[in-house]
Amino acid sequence: MEIPFRSLYTEIGGQETINKLVEAFYPRVYDDPDLAPLFEGDMEEIKRKQRMFLPQFLGGPALYSAEFGPPAMRERHLPFEVTSKRAKAWLRCMKEAFHEIGLDENPAGLAFYDRLTQVAGIMVNSSD
Repeated sequence: MEIPFRSLYTEIGGQETINKLVEAFYPRVYDDPDLAPLFEGDMEEIKRKQRMFLPQFLGGPALYSAEFGPPAMRERHLPFEVTSKRAKAWLRCMKEAFHEIGLDENPAGLAFYDRLTQVAGIMVNSSD
């Protein structure tokens, strides 16, 4: 018997959960003194891109690539000073957003957060 594949995207609740996470996350980022300088500009556009990227990141629809091409997130973030301190602040904001929407109580949510911790480390491109 074949076991059907279920992506992290499906396991966390799909686009509805992604939307809740993005809404909980970005106000924290814009309020954080270490992160705010990196996120200048239209928060709604940044949130729109994140709502497209995260499904793809979690094995769901490739919405981001359909509009912007391959994510290449490290390269897209090279113009910004991403320090270890900022990566930790980003993860803290994400952890708080996960908690706010209850995603930290979901085993797939924990796997999702683990993947984000790996990404945060990869994004560091400047010393503190």
